[in-house]
Amino acid sequence: MGRKVHPTGFRLGMVEKHRSRWYAEGGEYTDLLAEDRKIRKLVFETLPEAQISKVEIERFPPAQVRVTVHSAKPGVIIGRKGATVNALRNDLQTTTGKRVKLDIAEIEHPELDALLVARSIAEQLSGVSRTSGR
Repeated sequence: MGRKVHPTGFRLGMVEKHRSRWYAEGGEYTDLLAEDRKIRKLVFETLPEAQISKVEIERFPPAQVRVTVHSAKPGVIIGRKGATVNALRNDLQTTTGKRVKLDIAEIEHPELDALLVARSIAEQLSGVSRTSGR
């Protein structure tokens, strides 16, 4: 049996950046890590049609959080007159209890992002099985 290395962990620091950038010690670390998971879950569940690839989180000392959402369809996240992005920001602030700065980054070539391609294939396959009556 060979040894397995996680592909993201193998590339961190060289090719790929960390998805969470902050420092904490002891019990605070576990609390912030759980909060990061809640933030990512909220973003992915709130906007499933936005083709979100990744969510980066940065923390600054006086209770500030910067969340960067990388999406192939940033217009879906922003919404009409910024209503959707404001609602998401308010949801994140109530979840974390901190001031949240929300940035939206567009993915220029979504066909080169592995996660987006995999989701697209899964949607196409589930659509085929529904239309064929199986």
